[in-house]
Amino acid sequence: MKVQGTVTKRTGGAGMPAKKMTSVFRELLAQPGIIVSCGTYGPLPAKIMERVGFKVVTLGGYDLGAHLVTAEPVMCLEEVVRAARYITAAVNIPLKVDAGAGFGEPLHVMRTVRELENAGVAVIQIEDQIFPKRAHYHRGIEHVVPIQDMIAKLKAAQKARRDTDLVISARTDAMRTHGFAEGVKRANLYLEAGADMVHIFPNNVEEARQAPKEIAGPVGTLNSLGNLLDRPIATNQELEDMRYKLVNHGIWATLVAAKAVKEMAEKIFAQKKLVVDGKEMGAMRQYIEDTIGLDKMYQMEKETVER
Repeated sequence: MKVQGTVTKRTGGAGMPAKKMTSVFRELLAQPGIIVSCGTYGPLPAKIMERVGFKVVTLGGYDLGAHLVTAEPVMCLEEVVRAARYITAAVNIPLKVDAGAGFGEPLHVMRTVRELENAGVAVIQIEDQIFPKRAHYHRGIEHVVPIQDMIAKLKAAQKARRDTDLVISARTDAMRTHGFAEGVKRANLYLEAGADMVHIFPNNVEEARQAPKEIAGPVGTLNSLGNLLDRPIATNQELEDMRYKLVNHGIWATLVAAKAVKEMAEKIFAQKKLVVDGKEMGAMRQYIEDTIGLDKMYQMEKETVER
């Protein structure tokens, strides 16, 4: 069932009223403590993350770009929306989506918001980088737009959303390009312009500690495991103590999956005798089937088509 263009799912037992995932995230935002999110590239890892206990998952630009064997800067809106639809159909927790620079000017941002809202997304993150985004962003060469250009996009995003619980997160990359003070200034101006929260990239641990003290609203950050830019990494508790409201553990799922596939592919390609542990693989297959709900499908077929 959809309400105001957003996906509604049950978050309680039988007979409990359904809740929009946007409302679920709003409740998390209002509660004390840090929101711990996990970065995903698709529905299966997202479902596993939910099963482990994460309350929020994030569709990352790097993650999806790598999964599609391209790169975040050359992805199109439809690719992101399609992936979001598959994930929201699979999980019963809020999905946060990295929407890059909104795929264009304010008019394009409006369509981006509406398409992602209709896909059931709870949080849409828009950044103050240029569009089209450059591939060399991944090497740390970044370009941010003027503040007023970003504010215009945020205003357009607010105007476009139909569900007022949909969270608009404004990300600034200015701490790297223009320094800490500029990043803090932009974060506060974006909040004043109506962003529900901001996402920042401190350059070091000292900046990470100081930023939430100077930003007048909920602050999110990224634990980018495997990042090549020496961005600080901290535990969930450390970040909560620093007064961050959200941390997303990004990229690691892509790295771990690629490492596992690479290592197993090399073993199977080179093997002269069986090197695969059949019991271990069988147990993992059973875990996957439990995760995707295959038993329920068997039961449905038994009740409806096995005569």
